[in-house]
Amino acid sequence: MSGFRTKAIHSGQEPEQITGAVAVPVFQTSTYAQHELGGHPPYDYARTINPTRIALEKNLAALENGSFGYSFASGMAAIAATLSLVKNGDHVIAGNDMYGGSYRYFSRILSENGVEFTYVDMRNETNIESAIRPNTKLIYCETPTNPMMNLVDLAAVSTFAKAKNLISVVDNTFMSPYFQNPLDMGIDIVLHSATKYIGGHSDVIGGAVITSNASYAERIKFYQNSAGAVPGPWDVWLLLRSVKTLALRMEAHNANAIEIAHFLAKEKKIKKIYYPGLPSHPQHELAKKQMRGFGGIISIETGSMENAKRFTSALEVFTLGESLGGVESLVCHPVTMTHGSVPPERRAELGITDGLIRLSVGIEDLDDLMADMKRGLDAI
Repeated sequence: MSGFRTKAIHSGQEPEQITGAVAVPVFQTSTYAQHELGGHPPYDYARTINPTRIALEKNLAALENGSFGYSFASGMAAIAATLSLVKNGDHVIAGNDMYGGSYRYFSRILSENGVEFTYVDMRNETNIESAIRPNTKLIYCETPTNPMMNLVDLAAVSTFAKAKNLISVVDNTFMSPYFQNPLDMGIDIVLHSATKYIGGHSDVIGGAVITSNASYAERIKFYQNSAGAVPGPWDVWLLLRSVKTLALRMEAHNANAIEIAHFLAKEKKIKKIYYPGLPSHPQHELAKKQMRGFGGIISIETGSMENAKRFTSALEVFTLGESLGGVESLVCHPVTMTHGSVPPERRAELGITDGLIRLSVGIEDLDDLMADMKRGLDAI
């Protein structure tokens, strides 16, 4: 199977052997019967292995064109599993613009356990090269970044990482496997907060790690079993059901976001707009090169906290809330929500101001979303 939509529906989801059930069953069990001592059956304990979870892992690996996939209880658990590849004394080069929860984990947990971090603007590859040390082990980035929608040249990063024998890791949550496949550009490991576009309905928490490197896969699998941050079978089943419509949903998110971005770009009340699908985005050409779409996330600068409050309070279709990627449209205020753990001076350097708003454009009727944007603008 080579087509994305075909793989989304069929990879890892063959009809169940005993009954022929087309939908993968929910194996709600904690353990399995073993027929003899020392028999080493394929299924022994559900933290280690679960048939429903295996189906999801095979599916996501196929969608990212990877050889190995592992699912986790959350996106942060997936990040923790991936960063288990580094240890005390190792150095990581990370993007300076990333999800606040990732920065919190790096700066408050891994750093306190002896892992060193240097945060650089990865829009310029020379910044990565300048940050390298003798103990550098891993390069970590998001593209597009959260919430400033900056891009990282994945081919350039992978080339540099391979030349220096470094592990390259990309958080691909914003694009989903439908619009971007970092492994195809030479990246070693791709991860997702499956809570977002893969789940797509704001009703499940999950994470995923995909790689084609057998050595990294073995260590991540060991971590998955040893740390035990695995999703339950019902959560996995919800993700399996959701991924079948991922292509359709991403097309709808993308189509709505492009129209809204073009509309907001012409509004004088919006001081700045950050969306790689706009020709005005400084990395628009890179976006066209490494992405097959521009996604559903738009960040806008309203100019002040008061304007941000007025704008968000006037909305009727967009819901004020954390997270993104659901079928329903959400509006987020990074300073008080997703990036509250990032120090104020660091937020200021990145452009994460009191007036910045992040829109997660859903798949509702475009006319209704446009009317909502007008309500927000009228309130400023």
